[in-house]
Parts: sequence; C-alpha cells; structure tokens
Amino acid sequence: MKRKPPSDSPFEAQRKAAQRAALNALKRARRAADKAGVALSEWEGEFLDSVSDRVKTHGRAFADPEKGAPGQALSAMQGRKLKEIAAKAKGDAPRRPWGRR
Repeated sequence: MKRKPPSDSPFEAQRKAAQRAALNALKRARRAADKAGVALSEWEGEFLDSVSDRVKTHGRAFADPEKGAPGQALSAMQGRKLKEIAAKAKGDAPRRPWGRR
C-alpha cells in the first residue's frame, strides 16, 4: 500500500481537517439523537443528510464565500443549526434569540 506524499500546502491540510471535523460533528449529532431517543424533525434529518453529502463530495457545504471562512467546511448558519440539533439531542432547552426577553 503506497502512501500519498504529504500535501505541500498547510491550507490544504487545514481544509481536510475542517472537513473531517464537520463530518464527525454531523455523525455525533445524529448518534446522540438516536441514542437519546429524540425524534428529529423531517427537516433536521434532511439537513444532516444533505450537509454531510455535500461535505463528502465537495469538501464543504456552502458555495458562497461570503457565508463562511475559506478553510471551513460549514457556513456560520449551518454550524449554528448543527449546534441546535446537538442541544436538542442532549435534551437542553432551546436558546432564545438575541435581544428577546
């Protein structure tokens, strides 16, 4: 089995690490929801599936560079939704939006 030569670019290594981290976070959220017996909505399940498919195929889940950093696999909003799904799986109460009382 031949090993690939190491990438010359540190940015490439950072991008691959972000891709692996995003895929692991998506898998972790899905497993936590299954283990806790929390029923995800149809939208949440579809979100987890589609985002993981896009990260696997394209290396990141968003096309517009304005929506996230170049080396990241998820946009800021996708990261926020992933955190909300993970919190729902843990059983935490949903957070209130900023500025609401």
